[in-house]
Amino acid sequence: MPPKPRQRPESDYDVRRFSVGREMSRNALRQLLTEEAERGGWELHRLRRYRDGSREIWVRRRIIRVRPTWEVFLD
Repeated sequence: MPPKPRQRPESDYDVRRFSVGREMSRNALRQLLTEEAERGGWELHRLRRYRDGSREIWVRRRIIRVRPTWEVFLD
């Protein structure tokens, strides 16, 4: 049996969740999400629209973990 491809755990992402009322237009929401993506490096992860017209939005961005380089010289 071939090994399963390794998937990144969800903890490698910084996730932000916010709700938007039904009074916000699709165009205004698109503009808001575009600004978040360009300014903060966020990407749309999930969007849920409810019967009352409100929306719940999850955006995420990858957490970059930096390893210290000085550990290489200690060996």
